[in-house]
Amino acid sequence: MFKVLYPYEYADSVFAIDYHALLSKGYKGIIFDIDNTLAHHGEDPTEEVDNLFVELHNLGLKTLLLSNNCKERILSFMRNIDTLYIDEADKPNVASYYKALDILGLSKDEVVFVGDQVFTDIYGANKCGIPSILVKYMRYDSETKIGIRRRLEKVILWFYGFSRRYQHRLGSICKKEASN
Repeated sequence: MFKVLYPYEYADSVFAIDYHALLSKGYKGIIFDIDNTLAHHGEDPTEEVDNLFVELHNLGLKTLLLSNNCKERILSFMRNIDTLYIDEADKPNVASYYKALDILGLSKDEVVFVGDQVFTDIYGANKCGIPSILVKYMRYDSETKIGIRRRLEKVILWFYGFSRRYQHRLGSICKKEASN
């Protein structure tokens, strides 16, 4: 029932993903969400994120940021990152995901999507057949309130925890020291 909301993989963060493993499985591109996936909402990327993109490009992987944010936010975020982007994507609208594939010049079997939200990021990617990786959303320890959608995500992920056949559909792509 919820399978269109289930990620192919669930990782602690973008840094827990073994990009070498994805490359060895034939993936050539990664589409990323920005807020609460790569950086806290509205914040600039850290040096670690900047270095991640350099590493991905050195591996030969193509990257693209797919965000519901405005162009100004994305360009500010990309200050030190050389990547493609789509602003105001209206996720989970699949048209933006297909546009991302066109821009990358890759098929849905050659790309993975990485995001932090089940109802936008993962749902949209899954609807158009792009393998999805859900990362735990970034939040500060001092943040105590979570919205209704995050509460509903917890319910979906609870069911996902019992649906073994939908877990680890990308194989072993989490780094051992940071895997779930």
